[in-house]
Amino acid sequence: MLVHADSLWYLNNCLNAFKQLWEPIMNDREINRYWKKIINTMNDGLLLISPDGTILMVNRAFEKLTGFKAKEAIGKPCTILNCDACEITLKKGKGIWCALFDGGRDLSKRCVVVKKDGTYLQVIKNASLLKDDQGEHLGAVETLTDVSELSRLDQELDQLSRHLDGSKGFHGMIGKSAAMQRVFEIVPKAAQSDAPVIIYGESGTGKELMARAIHQLGRRKNGPFIELNCTALNESLLESELFGHIKGAFTGAYRHRQGRFEAADGGDFFLDEIGDLPLSIQVKLLRVLETRQFERVGDHRKISVDVRIITATNKNLTDLISANKFREDFFFRINVIPIQIPPLRDRMEDIPLMVNAFLRTLSSQSGKKITGLSPDTMTLFMNYHWPGNVRELKSALEYAFVICEKGLIGMEHLPFQIKKNVPTAGRDIPIDNRKDQAERKALLEALQQTGGNQSQAARILGVNRVTVWNRMKKYGIRLKPNLDSV
Repeated sequence: MLVHADSLWYLNNCLNAFKQLWEPIMNDREINRYWKKIINTMNDGLLLISPDGTILMVNRAFEKLTGFKAKEAIGKPCTILNCDACEITLKKGKGIWCALFDGGRDLSKRCVVVKKDGTYLQVIKNASLLKDDQGEHLGAVETLTDVSELSRLDQELDQLSRHLDGSKGFHGMIGKSAAMQRVFEIVPKAAQSDAPVIIYGESGTGKELMARAIHQLGRRKNGPFIELNCTALNESLLESELFGHIKGAFTGAYRHRQGRFEAADGGDFFLDEIGDLPLSIQVKLLRVLETRQFERVGDHRKISVDVRIITATNKNLTDLISANKFREDFFFRINVIPIQIPPLRDRMEDIPLMVNAFLRTLSSQSGKKITGLSPDTMTLFMNYHWPGNVRELKSALEYAFVICEKGLIGMEHLPFQIKKNVPTAGRDIPIDNRKDQAERKALLEALQQTGGNQSQAARILGVNRVTVWNRMKKYGIRLKPNLDSV
């Protein structure tokens, strides 16, 4: 904040130094000529305002920041910027009068101004009064320091801090299974397109990580990556969050607010849980996708944006369409490049990799000397259904790190929910559908054909050895000691 507040100090010192050096040999006309060059070297926008609120002068940085040319701003009231932090009152017979003149003190505020094209600009405004020798007000000088990029970087840093866990793999996603390798092949191709991408997957499969990977691998990687969970807000607040609002648009709208679409201009906008989006918002989003324009809540001006949409859902959207809970036209607009993330139970061979990655991270964070999982615990992990997917796996290990002090994590260190739902190995498991019956029959035939060799049986079935082992557990199949039959 100190750096931004020094703008006025720098301006005054430049002026004083300039006068001390050149006043003896230059007349007022020449000083004024070089004075304009001085203020035009500033990166901060500068404007001089008369006591009645009329803009008297602006510099080039002001023109660049706000979009208003000098001839468009000079002679106009300073309220053309619609600064949401200004406390302006209209006094009878005195025109527009700023609280700055009433208090007589310098002001420094973080605020939002409205540019000529209607977009918002986040700035730090520093304002100071100009007085003559008798203390009469001559006007005010203001500087505008653009902090929109700092705000964007702060937001991205906050988002990244929630995702960095030290894990290796494909942009934070871990998996060597064939199912995940197919996904990893699609992502770079999808990233190079500007077409909408939709990510399907159960809760906890890593849809948010996938969306971030698409952003980082795409042509918009240097632009913003903005996220919004569609279930986090009610309908009215969601509209404001998406499109922004102007001051006074509704009760409680005390400041201008930039919407997520405007913040994502030039980058990617990730809408998570899109299946929960209200129908009324779907209509407005459809219009934005088709026209690349939107209106803020309470405003009529069109704002143009260049944003690529990435969505995600754990729901079956076609079922929602049939139930009239999701618009078919909106579905076709966002379902251009679909990516399906498989649940953890369909890629159990990835569990050891994930466990090792999470253990490294948790050991580094906690400082505990925990070396791994006991054999029984790993067997338990490989038998568990994991309804919460990767998120549940990570949470279980985080819980274990709290309970376990050192050495191997045992079953006694795991959450009760996991232990109570693991099927007992070897028990009779009912097979109710034809698919399971066919799968069990094929597994038995492969094991008998290979004399119980699980690796060879896996090659016959076209799966990996871990899948064979999991299916044996699932159907209660045990090899006899001599390994020549089942």
